[in-house]
Formats: sequence, C-alpha cells, structure tokens
Amino acid sequence: MARFAVLIVAVVLAILTAAPIPGVTAKKYTVGENKFWNPNINYTIWAQGKHFYLGDWLYFVFDRNQHNILEVNKTDYEGCISDHPIRNWTRGAGRDIVTLNQTKHYYLLDGKGGCYGGMKLAVKVEKLPPPPKSAPVKSIGSVSMVTGFAQFMIPVSLFAFPTMWDLISRMW
Repeated sequence: MARFAVLIVAVVLAILTAAPIPGVTAKKYTVGENKFWNPNINYTIWAQGKHFYLGDWLYFVFDRNQHNILEVNKTDYEGCISDHPIRNWTRGAGRDIVTLNQTKHYYLLDGKGGCYGGMKLAVKVEKLPPPPKSAPVKSIGSVSMVTGFAQFMIPVSLFAFPTMWDLISRMW
C-alpha cells in the first residue's frame, strides 16, 4: 500500500511539473471572413476593432486567376498603384498567408485591378501587450506561498520523473 501511495504522489508531482503554462498564441485572421478577398468589400471596416500583433497572420482566400496580394508602400496603397510592390505574397493557390512578422504598417492590395473595387487592406502590427499584473500573493510569515511552492517544486521536479520511473519499474 505504501508503494501505491508513493507512486500516486510521484505521478501527481510529475503532472504538476510537466503541466503546460498557458501562453499567448498567434491569431489567424481570415481576411473578409466568409466573404474572403473579393471586390466590393470594405476591408477598412473589416479591420476596425481588430488588434494585429507580431506573429499573427492574415489568411487570404480568392480566385487565383483574377486576384493577388501585393504589399506596397502607403502612397501606392492610397493610389492603387501596384507597379513596384515591396513584396508579392501570392503563391498561386488562392489560399495565401501573410505572416505579420514585423511591427509596422502593412499595406496590401490586389494588383490585378481589384484595388479599385476596394480590395486593399492596411493593418498596423504591434508588439504584444504585457500580461496583466497578477493579484498580490498572500504570504505566510516571511515566505510567500508561491516562493515556498517554487522552492519545493524545483527540487521535486528534478527527481519526480526518475523516481516515478524507478517505482513503476520495480512494481513490474
């Protein structure tokens, strides 16, 4: 019975130690949502209220024979000029991704005439905001609960997996 209790404690500690810490993940935006990348859609309105952060990506769905996705400067964006793009994001499938991997303004348009029908999108990419401040940790005496837990868990986590493996192998 004692072995079983030790095994349970080891398994619980291993799970707690290996539990993933929730993090911020990149967000995928389907441009135009269910209307996709097509003429006569106001992409400025579509982008309103959305925050684009470093690592997010824009997913464009369109007819590859009629449209494309070009990144241009602000002046060319405003005038629907596609003669000298900064980058052509089109890969030919009509299901293309623009990875927002720099903090800057991205000016995207359709260089096959669709820009004049509204097929242009400007987004400002920002760094992720800092995580919200957590509530203060209650302390017990001079050592906080979190510090005490961390002081306990770090040494335990170093030995939890080998101990658990040793216990399991002995039981078989």
